[in-house]
This record gives sequence, C-alpha cells and structure tokens, in this order.
Amino acid sequence: MGIIPFQFQLQRQQDMVGNRAWFGGLFNSSGKRRQVSAEKLFELTPLQEQRLQKLKERLNVPYDESRPDHQESLMALWNASFPDTELTSLVSEQWKDMGWQGVNPTTDFRGCGYVSLENLLFFARTYPASFKRLLLKQQGIRVTWEYPFAVAGINISYMLIQLLDLNSEHEDAFDVLYCIAFEMMDAQWLAMRASYMQFKDVLEATKQQLERELSLEDLHGIQDLPAYNLLYK
Repeated sequence: MGIIPFQFQLQRQQDMVGNRAWFGGLFNSSGKRRQVSAEKLFELTPLQEQRLQKLKERLNVPYDESRPDHQESLMALWNASFPDTELTSLVSEQWKDMGWQGVNPTTDFRGCGYVSLENLLFFARTYPASFKRLLLKQQGIRVTWEYPFAVAGINISYMLIQLLDLNSEHEDAFDVLYCIAFEMMDAQWLAMRASYMQFKDVLEATKQQLERELSLEDLHGIQDLPAYNLLYK
C-alpha cells in the first residue's frame, strides 16, 4: 500500500469550490445547517478562524522522532493498542503487529505528518472499543492478506484533509470524522470482500460514502451522520 507524500497546503475557506462546500456550514453555533449563499457560508466567525488556524498548524507539523512529546505520543499509541505487551524499543519488529510497514513507524509518518499519529491516538482514547475491533480485525470474514491497520490510518487522515472543508465550530470535528471514516472503511472492506491489493478501491468507496452522508438533508451535527452509530466507546 503506497504512502501519500507529506506535501499539501490547505486553502482558505473562501477559495474552496465544488463538492467540498457542503462541509462548511455543518457545525455552527445554532446547531442548524445554514441555507445561505456560498459567499455567506465562508464568512468565518472569530472562533472558526481560530480553530481553523489551529487545525492548519496541526496539519503542517511533521513527525519528529527527536521530540520527546512525539515519542511519548507514539508510546501512548502502543500502550493503548497493546496494554498487556511491553514495547521493547521505539524501533522494533513489534510495530508490524499494529500494521506499520517496518520496524520504525517514523518512516510511515512521512506520508502525512504528526496529525496522523494524533488521529490514531484520538481514536484509541475516545472510541477504544471500535479502535480495538478494527485493530484486531475482530468482526466479519477476513481475508488472509489484510490491510495494515496503522498505514490505513495514515491514508484516511490524508483522505479527509483533501476531502473536507474545515471551518467547524465543533473543536473535535476533524478527529471524530477520522474515527467515523475508519469505521466506514472497514465496513466497506468487509462488504467488498476485499484483499490488500484492493485497498485503494475501498478507500475511494469510503470517500464516496462519506460525501453522500455529509450531503444529507437535515444534518444538524456530526452525531446525525448515519455512520456515527458505528462508533463505540
């Protein structure tokens, strides 16, 4: 499975056009979807500007294996994934059990930066039951050649960054959508009876499903997405 290069820039919301515009007004302070023109849709409140800027800053942070806080996050991810198994080293064959491509996850993080680690850790801490079910492939009839969990997570982070308008007043919207998208991807994997070589097709089907759900009428918040019900704490 290819890793997408860590090389992207977010546009200002005013520059977004086409089918990405549906996300812009999804979460606002009134809890109702705004029916306004595209110009008005992208007039951000100070809070939205602040959170958008914070998210942009997150998306442009590469993983740095020399930073203690990045190392701590990586260790926290391991502990959340395998609490009963001690990690012998930050460079270890054990990482392959989680679905990294090699013995050092830092080489995979080059695909999407530190935010992809933050997404995985958020998923593990916020929806531990869902996280473990996908990590350990506990549901459905599985093929011998499965998708690697961690690398799939990085690709989902990148997919969402490219897919979504990000002017949300819901502080955790991007992270929760990441968890939903991961659940959707696994459900598509099982429905398509896919194997490793079909991962790109599965990811594309996931993107299309997510677009459909985010364009539904009467969508007042992230909890209204049909796929939100896939998540378990």
